[in-house]
Amino acid sequence: MKKLILTLAIATAAFSFTSAQILPSFQFGIKGGVNLSKLNYSGSTFNSSNRAGYLGGLWARVGALGFNFQPELYLTAKNVEISDNGTSVKAKFTSLDVPLLFGGKVGAFGFGGRFYTGPLVSFAINKDNSLGNAFGNATSFNYKDQNFAWVFGAGVDIKNISIDLRYEAGLTKQTFGDSHTRVSLFNLSLAVPLIKI
Repeated sequence: MKKLILTLAIATAAFSFTSAQILPSFQFGIKGGVNLSKLNYSGSTFNSSNRAGYLGGLWARVGALGFNFQPELYLTAKNVEISDNGTSVKAKFTSLDVPLLFGGKVGAFGFGGRFYTGPLVSFAINKDNSLGNAFGNATSFNYKDQNFAWVFGAGVDIKNISIDLRYEAGLTKQTFGDSHTRVSLFNLSLAVPLIKI
């Protein structure tokens, strides 16, 4: 009798786990979080410090067979601090970001882990910086209107809450004085589905 109960419990768990991964699903929701931006540069004497920013927007996830596609649209503020010879200047860039992420999911019973990667395109909305005035035109930071990055991340789903940790590796070269730099960042976000099918 104990073997029969154990076999039924294992079969039920396996069916629940398998059906959670195989059957098509759709989610749509809102998300918000924080980021740490960093300028990666070469050929310059300036120092760049990590600074906190924010993000907020919408996401969707379509999944089947243990894989998923997750497009997103969110507003993000990327802050950096650049210093030279005791002078420090803060620069803020607000953009509309569109990541297109592909990944997989493991887990069942309302708990699961995710991993994903994919491209991100960023459209600058506001470029608030005074680097040209502070250091002279030869060292001005020219943040482009359209930028590309590649995203690597992992997340965990607990019931109706998703927590994601990501690294965005900047691909677009920005001009900074006589050198080039790329904007990369880490972000931590919390997402909640509004529609779940």
